[in-house]
Amino acid sequence: MKLRYSLPLLGALALLSGCKKNAAPAGPAALPPPEVGVVTLAAERVEITTELPGRTAALRVAEVRPQVSGIILKRLFTEGTEVKAGEQLYQIDPAPYQAAFDSAQATVARSEAAMKVAKLLAERRQRLAKSNAISKQELDDATAAYEQARADLAASKASLETARINLTYTEVLAPISGRIGRSAITEGALVTSNQTLPLATVHQLDPIYVDVTQSSLQLLRLKREFAAGQLKNTNEQEAATTLVLEDGTEYPETGKLQFSEVSVDPGTGSVTLRAVFPNPRRDLLPGMFVRATLKEGVKEGAILAPQRGVTRNSRGEPTAMVVDAEDKVELRVLKTDRIVGDKWLVTEGLQPGDRLVVEGVQKIRPGAQARAVEFVPPGGSPASATVKTR
Repeated sequence: MKLRYSLPLLGALALLSGCKKNAAPAGPAALPPPEVGVVTLAAERVEITTELPGRTAALRVAEVRPQVSGIILKRLFTEGTEVKAGEQLYQIDPAPYQAAFDSAQATVARSEAAMKVAKLLAERRQRLAKSNAISKQELDDATAAYEQARADLAASKASLETARINLTYTEVLAPISGRIGRSAITEGALVTSNQTLPLATVHQLDPIYVDVTQSSLQLLRLKREFAAGQLKNTNEQEAATTLVLEDGTEYPETGKLQFSEVSVDPGTGSVTLRAVFPNPRRDLLPGMFVRATLKEGVKEGAILAPQRGVTRNSRGEPTAMVVDAEDKVELRVLKTDRIVGDKWLVTEGLQPGDRLVVEGVQKIRPGAQARAVEFVPPGGSPASATVKTR
């Protein structure tokens, strides 16, 4: 009996509960899509540059060595100053060489007199031989003596020239113009001809070389891009090179790339590039460490993505969030080349017109709806404005 009465009661309670549910007020309305800041990408003209480490090297280096032996009488320059080509640097004792020169002059005079006598004798014998007054043998002897005298005179003149050259070499001259370093010897020192130790060294510093190294892989990539038309060569005026010094300051003069090495260093896998820079104030000295920025070419239609809009996934790949035409969020995996200013140069994954999310990435997920608002940096204009890269 109790079960019979309880079944209708349960049905009534269930009906009452259903009515209460239907009478309950409606829940809150669906939330609007989150707002994110985007940058609309545009194709740009980008000048491709590479910053490479390098060292300075003198344009010309000349080690000053004596060409004759003797005692140094004078040093005629101040260490660390500029010297001109042909300027006298040292004076070697000329006395023995002056004596040798005077002796050679006397020998030449004696040889000239002997040749004159031999010539007159040969001419006289020739006239006598025509009238058969002397034998042919006597004529031949006179002619041979004359030729011998001429040869002796030529040898004497050569010895005189050698003596003159040696006397000239007692004045040690600067072979090139440039800055001369410290002197390795002092007055009174004995020097020998062509000795191993240089007396001093002259460096030509204006202009000056800057040697930088670039990887062979990068050179191959650049050649492929040029061949495919992805890069265009810069013209002669644009092919300039700039420097950053060891203390981080920019060198005020602009240089020009001169040549690249014809072989790859097997130890480092790099190629040496050489640039020439004006150095009027002698700010650059040989052996200084610098960083050179080389202009490699111009890339038309490049895509530059702000760094704040590019992250990396668990595999280390660069990724970006893009809001498509239907206001849906899409995750893109990118390929990047290098940093240009505060942006990434993107080679794959983004196209002109894409709306790249740069603010509010934490609010969205791939496939979700989002309301894209053009990002405006603090105190600036909309970031979507096209920036012409150097």
